[in-house]
Amino acid sequence: MLSYQHLYHAGNAADVHKHALLAWMLEYLTQKDKPLTYIESHAGRGLYDLSAPEAEKTGEAAQGIDRLEAAFAADHPYRRALSKTRATHGARAYPGSPMIATALLRDQDTIHLAEKHPGEFAALAEAMLPFSARVHKVDGFAKTHELTPPTPRRGMLLIDPSYEIASDYAEMAHFVSQIARKWNVGIIALWYPILSDGRHFPMLGALGQAHPDALRHEVRFPPAREGHRMVGSGLFVINPPWGLAEEAARLDRIFSQSG
Repeated sequence: MLSYQHLYHAGNAADVHKHALLAWMLEYLTQKDKPLTYIESHAGRGLYDLSAPEAEKTGEAAQGIDRLEAAFAADHPYRRALSKTRATHGARAYPGSPMIATALLRDQDTIHLAEKHPGEFAALAEAMLPFSARVHKVDGFAKTHELTPPTPRRGMLLIDPSYEIASDYAEMAHFVSQIARKWNVGIIALWYPILSDGRHFPMLGALGQAHPDALRHEVRFPPAREGHRMVGSGLFVINPPWGLAEEAARLDRIFSQSG
């Protein structure tokens, strides 16, 4: 169950949704001069080349970042992370969430990145060489349990599994609730795909019942190609920072106006 490689999908509409809100939350956290911890359970390779054959084969970036980027203000933290990555790695470089974190966080902050896929981990470790991020070649769920609650306790967790295994949906609500109990002050963000068969609905029902004050934000977009089942992207955020709902509403407008 280690076949997933995000290079085929990098920069797609779901990435824009997830990464724009992630960048906003990270910048929000850095407004206080206090150190924080950032954790990713499924980090991927961290840096993507949108001119690579894998990325060009699907054409998903054309419907995502290539179509939507201009709708973001130049000073939006997502745009700043994009610019910083391209300045170092080239015009068709795209930052995954680990690279966005290194672009926006500070020397005083702690970054933990877990990735089990051997090839993805090797690429991630190379991408993170210039930074002080701690990279772990382990199961992301187990590592998240090990790391939480972290020191410093301020911070956030991004849970972004591939959902290759059908049981991921069934088990996710329990996992998220376990971590939320252990790290009750952390911002916990779960990304999920919206598929045409609606398999995410039971998971969201359980999450919503357990965490009624969480923020759930979804965007919809056309399938990337005929027969593609993903028709949207969702983020479920426990302990959402003040102002996130308004930022999500701005993102709604970006997706609707660029449709």
